[in-house]
Amino acid sequence: MSPRVEQALKIALQNWSSMARADHEDSETAANAFEASFYRFIDAVREWVSGLEPPPETIEAFLELPMVQEMIDLLPAPLYLNFETEAELIVHNQLRVEEDKYD
Repeated sequence: MSPRVEQALKIALQNWSSMARADHEDSETAANAFEASFYRFIDAVREWVSGLEPPPETIEAFLELPMVQEMIDLLPAPLYLNFETEAELIVHNQLRVEEDKYD
């Protein structure tokens, strides 16, 4: 796995765990930290994909890449849908509008 993607994924997963363990007082802070780290992870994936020759042309081709399979294996099930949605944008070379990000 790309070192930058691996590090970003590791941080996002740590923040996911922290969010799950956060008490009521810390839940908003933990959720914000997770969200920011998740999008840094997605940005790292986007950068990695932009360097592929040739880049995947379909979501199916993207999801079959060995490095993507490694990422999927590490993602908790609730995050997979968000990852897949972002992967579609990456494959189509589109950026998510800030207000459209998950709340």
